Amino acid sequence: MEAPGAAGDAATLAGPDPELAATMGFSGFGKKARTFDLEAMFEQTRRTAVERSRKILEAREREKEDQAEKEFRCLQPDSPASASSAIGAESTLTPRDAACSESEDSSDEELTGPSVQSQTSARGQNEDTDDDDDEEFIGPPLPPGFKDSDDDHDDDDIQEEDNNPVKKIPDSHEITLQHGTKTVSALGLDPSGARLVTGGYDYDVKFWDFAGMDASLQAFRSLQPCECHQIKSLQYSSTGDVILVVSGNSQAKVLDRDGFPVMECIKGDQYIVDMTNTKGHTAMLNSGCWHPKVKEEFLTCSNDGTVRTWDVNNEKKHKGVFKPRSVQGKRVIPTTCTYSRDGKLIAAGCQDGSIQIWDKNMSVHTKFHCRQAHAPGTDTSCLTFSYDGTALASRGGDDTLKIWDIRQFKKPLNSAERLSSFFPMTDCCFSPDDKILVTGTSVKKGGGSGKLFFFDRETFQKLYEIDVTNAVMTY
Repeated sequence: MEAPGAAGDAATLAGPDPELAATMGFSGFGKKARTFDLEAMFEQTRRTAVERSRKILEAREREKEDQAEKEFRCLQPDSPASASSAIGAESTLTPRDAACSESEDSSDEELTGPSVQSQTSARGQNEDTDDDDDEEFIGPPLPPGFKDSDDDHDDDDIQEEDNNPVKKIPDSHEITLQHGTKTVSALGLDPSGARLVTGGYDYDVKFWDFAGMDASLQAFRSLQPCECHQIKSLQYSSTGDVILVVSGNSQAKVLDRDGFPVMECIKGDQYIVDMTNTKGHTAMLNSGCWHPKVKEEFLTCSNDGTVRTWDVNNEKKHKGVFKPRSVQGKRVIPTTCTYSRDGKLIAAGCQDGSIQIWDKNMSVHTKFHCRQAHAPGTDTSCLTFSYDGTALASRGGDDTLKIWDIRQFKKPLNSAERLSSFFPMTDCCFSPDDKILVTGTSVKKGGGSGKLFFFDRETFQKLYEIDVTNAVMTY
């Protein structure tokens, strides 16, 4: 009898009274769970999104086409294409014209218009009425090698400038830097072109910085490194960090970029007969220059009849000594000296009119020499080698400029005369492309203007001249 009672209790728990379940909040326990097909739901959602996107894109395309047609009607109101594409009678065109006027009025407020493709197609339909077609390239690309007539003219102009060396002379702008009241006898330009150093007969050396210079054009430093001696030569080293100063005394000096001393050559013993045994020069210096490859080495020449090489790191003694000699073997005074472009040769111009060249490693005998290069008793003021290393130019105190082939050192290749020079430091130099040779002339006070003359290297014809100043000058 107990078993049925237990079963009845179980049935009561499994199926409670609906009213009691609703009262207690358990009315949903007896319902069956719903099932969902997720793949079908996702597929339906995707289709709906695709359809909606398609409708939006179609609406935008129609809007762009209508707007392009409106703009085209505004730009081409009288063209046949606009009349043929119109739908309906004149009453149909009137609202479009009104829309065009409305769009023009609203163009100041908002930038609207067709895409680039629609504008291109509009130009293609009306090529005769579009003035910008000549400026804009339309059509297939040009074949390779095609040149327009304008391009040919441009190429001809460029080729003409290349063939005309005068066009390369930098004389378009000019400024005047006031060094002092006496002759400017030395100029040195920094290799980078940022600074200039000048020296003169007033014993002053002035430093100019083009980047830091204001409208007053004043030097940022002025000093007298050699006291009461005239400045004869100033030159920056190949790296531009030091400056060689050659003056009227017997000791050359080296300054840094800001004018502070780096080294001073030692003075030799003037009572020693053989100048090779002295440690330095014993008489006034005439010229000097830096080695083109070795930044620590430089060269000087003096009235003691020697040409000496020096090392910046050793101021107690020279590195080497070269002694020019006359035909009779007597001592002659070198007035100028220089290195070849590769630094293997050393050349000196002497007072007897000769030019003597040594191998840098053999100081006893000359490798090349010309005994009658210039008039005897005149000071050869400058020697310079061409960049290709085959030619040597000399500026003589006999008012001449000559160019030589050092391999045939008997007579000059060409010569220019009547180039007045009143100073023993008048220079000459080659242009960077080796096609032009330039030198300067000087005049007496009140005698006119000093000039720069430019000569063709091959023919020695005068190409150009520049009036420098109405005063005494040296280049």
